[in-house]
Amino acid sequence: MKDIDMRSHPARVISLIGMPGSGKSTVGVLLAKRLGLAFVDTDLLIQEQAGATLAEIIAQKGHTALRTIEEQVLLDMNIGASVISTGGSVVYSDAIMRRLTQSSTVVYLRATLETVAYRISLAPDRGIASPGNHTLEDVFNERVPLYERYAHATVNVDSDAAEVIAGHVSQALDT
Repeated sequence: MKDIDMRSHPARVISLIGMPGSGKSTVGVLLAKRLGLAFVDTDLLIQEQAGATLAEIIAQKGHTALRTIEEQVLLDMNIGASVISTGGSVVYSDAIMRRLTQSSTVVYLRATLETVAYRISLAPDRGIASPGNHTLEDVFNERVPLYERYAHATVNVDSDAAEVIAGHVSQALDT
């Protein structure tokens, strides 16, 4: 895990990336509260724009439509001092990741496949933007190298409670 000095950033913006179930929304809210920043959940922005849940978008229009909406929403949204919880598929868009890596500190919340599978089993209606013939393991294996490529810092999330993980992220950011 690398230490990032957030004081060198003109606006304190942290983008959380990782697999569905890695805790981006839960940890993001706690981290934003800890740092006194706004919290933005891009999945909610996508759902507001589309007037449908992520699972409904995937069921009705397919995973590529969800990724297209996601790209448009994330490229158009204002980025100010905040903690941004992204959807798990943002790493498929070079344009989104270029914007996030230039305007924020990107933190990868790394979870094992076992952790992701368990947490997703608790919310089976969750939409995962992937081809229907991909298993969760396929998606995991495809995305992990992308998360690793774009991350400024990585925090493991398998063993600790969300509040503790938020503390680890804060420490990694040197805040």
